[in-house]
Amino acid sequence: MATVVSAEIDEIISGFLDRLWLKQGVSKNTSAAYQNDLRSFQDYLTRQKSSDLLAVTAGDLEDYLLWRRQQGLSPRSTARALSALKKFYQYARTENLCASDPTARLLRPKQPQAIPHSLSESEVNALLEAPDTEDPIHLRDRAMLEVLYATGLRVTELVHLTMSQVSLQQELVRVVGKGNKERLVPLGEEAMDWLQRYLREARRAIHQQPGDWVFVTRRGGPLTRQAFWHRIKFYAGQADIRSHLSPHTLRHAFATHLLNHGADLRVLQMLLGHSDLSTTQIYTHVARERLQQLHATHHPRA
Repeated sequence: MATVVSAEIDEIISGFLDRLWLKQGVSKNTSAAYQNDLRSFQDYLTRQKSSDLLAVTAGDLEDYLLWRRQQGLSPRSTARALSALKKFYQYARTENLCASDPTARLLRPKQPQAIPHSLSESEVNALLEAPDTEDPIHLRDRAMLEVLYATGLRVTELVHLTMSQVSLQQELVRVVGKGNKERLVPLGEEAMDWLQRYLREARRAIHQQPGDWVFVTRRGGPLTRQAFWHRIKFYAGQADIRSHLSPHTLRHAFATHLLNHGADLRVLQMLLGHSDLSTTQIYTHVARERLQQLHATHHPRA
């Protein structure tokens, strides 16, 4: 079903997204998701209410949330849509585009705490060893996988990494994450070795003028997030890994394995770039399950 959005409403949505980017530094992915959420709501209003975003009541919003539930849409996507709407109507009130905020009294739906899927340490080792490092592209991929697992970067942060963000002398990467927050993350010996080998042997073999990008394609630019995700799936197939995979699988593995080996939760929060400790705490569930398995396997009275 095509989305129905008037040119005027579309321009208002664009103004809202521009303001959100300037004030909060939201990522392109978040901005695109919010745009889709607002357009979907406008589409619903046009078809069901013969109305638009600036003439909405609290009742209209409640009807919309009920409609989403009836359509089988996930609570997580509905929570994100409601977040987009709340931010939009705060903006609309500030700009005097509407008389009141229809979301003011709406409560966010409670979210079940999703346990992130991770890989075992042996699965990670198999994944890291899958690329044939005699090939420059595969050597690049090995270095990317090693850096990803060593640092816990988001995939978007990894593919957009520049040489100016990497200190080979201090063995650190400087990352600007969500909300334009900067953090320093150590690389570790293994990742450093592979990164230096890639820079020495493969980077210019892939492209003669790679510019400032660390990990380049044959065209000289960075990989897209989607392209690197396909590379991960390819190597997982090579390594016969059948566990659930996502673009953040190695980020989850980084966090879980650090906790399994005794890392402090606050330190992990800093390394992952989480603004709220509660976001990091979800990994303690994964680590606790692992500890219970170890206890059951190895304790003489388990």
